[in-house]
Amino acid sequence: MKSVYKFGLPIGHCQLPIHRTPWVAFCLLLITSCSVNKATNDDSLKKYFDENKVDGCFTMFNNADGKVTVYNMKYDTMRFSPASTFKIFNSLVGLQTGVITDEKMQIKWDGIKRWNSDWNRDMDMTEAFKVSCVPYYQEVARRIGKDTMQQWIDSLGYGNRNISGPIDSFWLDNTLKISPDEQLGLVKRLYFDQLPFRKSVQQMVRDVMMQENNTAYQLSYKTGWGYAEDGNAIGWVTGWIEENKHVYFFVTFVKAPDKDTKIDAARMNITRSILKQFGFFEGKK
Repeated sequence: MKSVYKFGLPIGHCQLPIHRTPWVAFCLLLITSCSVNKATNDDSLKKYFDENKVDGCFTMFNNADGKVTVYNMKYDTMRFSPASTFKIFNSLVGLQTGVITDEKMQIKWDGIKRWNSDWNRDMDMTEAFKVSCVPYYQEVARRIGKDTMQQWIDSLGYGNRNISGPIDSFWLDNTLKISPDEQLGLVKRLYFDQLPFRKSVQQMVRDVMMQENNTAYQLSYKTGWGYAEDGNAIGWVTGWIEENKHVYFFVTFVKAPDKDTKIDAARMNITRSILKQFGFFEGKK
């Protein structure tokens, strides 16, 4: 079954060459004609969510042919807290404004011991991104400030654009919300230098998103974990995988009422299982 599908962020979506070239600018001029794609619903992916005892959705965009594959379309356009996937945006704004001088800029630990022992030390942006250090990025947001943050949120049309309340928690407390299809639009634009940030800034963020790099494939993503307003635990994996110079963008979203559900494990188990089903990790795509 196919249905009309459009990426949620304002610049929309269009198929681009695999390499970042002047064709990017040309394609942006053709945005109206290439913003709509046909999405194929793939219910065979349901088993991976069932195995991990979660609900949710998965979306993938194949840049080579413009095909979109979706499991559970009802969640794909629903908005939820971005949780730690907001570190992608926070990093971009921090670097663009100079609040973060570069990916090696260190912020001192405030001495408060938190539940994640990996956070209880001085660290730079690269380390903070890898261990998803909330205190580091809360300090970055405080230094950016509400007015500047709101300007960038509005400029990109990020989710519901709501950052009311404390500047250091709006992406964690269900004030700011974003949908899986909007997440997909964001990482695609990041990959192709389409965001309104310096190219060097976008490259630094792409570099810290790289999680696996070998001769068969390169896998880049950011995870997120938190709670929805209804008390359900939620989890994200948003990013892309490259094989043989072809890029595929994906978003996994999971949701579970049982607080004992290991969301962190479930989101990655599902993502890797789906990518494996689609033939990734062997360098043959």
